[in-house]
Amino acid sequence: MFRHYILDTHHNQYLIPLKFRYARHTINLNKIEEFYTEIVGLQRLGGFTQHAQYDGVFLGFKDADWHLELTTSPDATPAQFEEDDILVFYVDTDEELTAIKSRLAQNQIQTIQPKNPYWQQNGIMIADPDGCRVVFAVR
Repeated sequence: MFRHYILDTHHNQYLIPLKFRYARHTINLNKIEEFYTEIVGLQRLGGFTQHAQYDGVFLGFKDADWHLELTTSPDATPAQFEEDDILVFYVDTDEELTAIKSRLAQNQIQTIQPKNPYWQQNGIMIADPDGCRVVFAVR
């Protein structure tokens, strides 16, 4: 199989493109899954139950090079996030961002004032049920 490599001219080497998974533990798996599918708009790609006492879901988009893995277990503790711990989701157009604003308003989700001035000017910030900040912005 032919593999695509990226030339890093600064370091004069080829880089292997990586796939990305963000894995996070939660005490609110059902609420978190609902938030990321119904509010953010991700798809449920799969999941598992009782895998070494862990339950989890994979969320993202089919054929994308990334996804979220959200898990819970009997020893899960409440997550603690700082103001600059942010998941950023980019959309392509202002119209898509407007549609997200409407979905947030329909679901009575309040926006948050970002600490970072960049996101104050370039995004919409909310918090998921665990308190993790989420930003939507036009790319």
